[in-house]
Amino acid sequence: MTDKDLANEARMTLAFVAGEESALADIYRRWSSLVFTLAVRSLGDRGDAEDVTQKVFVSAWTGRAGYKPERSTLSAWLVGITKNKIADTHEARARVRRLQEELAATTSRGEPIVQDFDLADTLMVADEIARLEPDAQAIMRLAFFDDLTHNQIADRLELPLGTVKSHIRRSLQRMRTRLEETYATR
Repeated sequence: MTDKDLANEARMTLAFVAGEESALADIYRRWSSLVFTLAVRSLGDRGDAEDVTQKVFVSAWTGRAGYKPERSTLSAWLVGITKNKIADTHEARARVRRLQEELAATTSRGEPIVQDFDLADTLMVADEIARLEPDAQAIMRLAFFDDLTHNQIADRLELPLGTVKSHIRRSLQRMRTRLEETYATR
């Protein structure tokens, strides 16, 4: 790296830490391909890799106050965030696999799967979905009420698959937390 390159990188780093949005755009242009490549190699799925890439730069931007240039380069810091987000995705996949295995074990034992939908439950879910942000609402309505797959939702809304999965995961977590709080007080 030349002295000029080092000076440019130092200016970009300082601007990023100071909260200049143009620096975020510069950093994204410079390192997003590295972040994406690390994610796709580890995860093997472009949609999940796109989602990880988005999460890395959002996390970097919101956590920029915690970045210490004297401790590491910006690229090394971004790689560290990337590794954490990749690990989170692997962990989420493992949870989904465990739930699927539990469901398969339950259904293979001959236990019935309840197909009756209670109107009160449907209204409660609809009310919880209405409390979500607009993008999440649209995705959750397609998932719950139109019974579309993640891929079908991504195609219909022209969104990356990883984004759809993230919205569903976060929305379910928010809904679960609110419902637990509601029923815990009764």
